[in-house]
Amino acid sequence: MRDVQIYLTNVRSEIPKDAEWDKFPLTLPFVKNLDLRITTPVTFLVGENGSGKSTLLEALVDIAGLPVRGGGKNELADHGGESELAPYLRSGWTQRPGHGFFFRAEFEERFASLQDSRRDDRDFIGDPYSRYGGRSLHERSHGEAFLHMMRAWMYPGILFMDEPESALSPQKQLTLLTLIYDMVEDRDTQFVIATHSPILMTFPGATILSLDGGDIHEITLEETQHYQITKGILESPERYWRHLRG
Repeated sequence: MRDVQIYLTNVRSEIPKDAEWDKFPLTLPFVKNLDLRITTPVTFLVGENGSGKSTLLEALVDIAGLPVRGGGKNELADHGGESELAPYLRSGWTQRPGHGFFFRAEFEERFASLQDSRRDDRDFIGDPYSRYGGRSLHERSHGEAFLHMMRAWMYPGILFMDEPESALSPQKQLTLLTLIYDMVEDRDTQFVIATHSPILMTFPGATILSLDGGDIHEITLEETQHYQITKGILESPERYWRHLRG
């Protein structure tokens, strides 16, 4: 893969002396000594439920000037929201990208309903479905609708995703990997993705940052629990089921 543009290069915490450490989000173990260096165009945030990966991702989205509930800058007025962690973080950029988007499953549902309302709005000019296969996203499966929306909104810039695999079959996750590869290779796009999917984590040259264990540290695909458990149960389901049955 050729050298590509990386926009967001570092994130660190800056906590006031009078901060209330017993209140969220400062209770998250990684916050106190957070100092990330981002050196690859694709970065995965991984960890157990409750580790704080979605909280960190939303903070990065907020820092990038995007709505934490999903969408792009056009959605800031209606779907902005705020990150509780972002005020405690400072970031470094090579430059601010002209485009950014935050993909999350909840936004796809809201966006599909927005399209349908535009169809019924006499003042709306044009076909609201023209970029999305010619019909309502509500008429497609969740995974198909999610991929249609991503194809339409993936422009060069910085793109954030929160557990995109929740809407996608394993085959569709491979389709997403192809989309990500093309965007990185050909169109100078940076991705930051919170995920549980070992399929997505196979992306060549990506950085995997684990939030397990109280700090944020880089690990390999093979070191993730996601890979180890998936590989183990597929190779020896009987052994896992003996353990699960106690």
